[in-house]
Amino acid sequence: METIGDVDTFAHASRAPFLYLHGVPTDADDWLPFLERTGGHAPDLPGFGRSGKPPHFDYSIPGYARWLREYVDRAGLDRFSLVVHDWGAVGLALAQELPGRIERLVLIDAVPFLPGYTWHRAARLWRTPLVGELAMGLTFKRTMRGNGVPDELVDRAYSRFDHGTQRAILKLYRSAGPDVLEAAGARLGSIDAPALVVWGEDDPYLPAEFAHTYAERLGGKARVELIEGAGHWPWLGRPAVIDTVTAFLLGP
Repeated sequence: METIGDVDTFAHASRAPFLYLHGVPTDADDWLPFLERTGGHAPDLPGFGRSGKPPHFDYSIPGYARWLREYVDRAGLDRFSLVVHDWGAVGLALAQELPGRIERLVLIDAVPFLPGYTWHRAARLWRTPLVGELAMGLTFKRTMRGNGVPDELVDRAYSRFDHGTQRAILKLYRSAGPDVLEAAGARLGSIDAPALVVWGEDDPYLPAEFAHTYAERLGGKARVELIEGAGHWPWLGRPAVIDTVTAFLLGP
């Protein structure tokens, strides 16, 4: 554990210049099969996994961007490749602040910092005061499965789904209406690093059309890989996705 931005932070970390950012409701262990091939950094974001979950933390896009800035500076990541999934998209706020430090970029079913996205049903519940708290209180393993969390992830996600994580999720979603999401991606064109956009065609939360929109908005050359029959975590049970991502990261 290391304290980053007043948060006790757990991270898988090696000296390799790769930064992997997980989404909701999981943690850095999502990235273990990728880290085995590339090394790098995969922190549990504040509010998730084994990291601290303080009530005073700013669980918003700017709040996570500030925390990530301190993380990469402390880790000595002067230039690095960035891989984000779901709400790991908060890393895009950092990338727009520091585009010259991004070597390569991989987006995997990332929350759209783009116009035209409206939240999925579960997120709309979480964004509603009292209703969201009730929904969190009624979340069990079976309801996680019913909301689309794959069996491979349910046990781990639920074991770390404590009050602190529930609070972080509610605050994060309530901080991010459609206008906030669109504004958060206003400078995507400043990121001119080579990019790979990977998306499960059957993602029930984030429609695959946003893969192409992301590729169009980024400032560098971007390749889109749509994974037929895959959902929100497209690498699960599909080693070819891990091959594709790590080959891109390690390639010339």
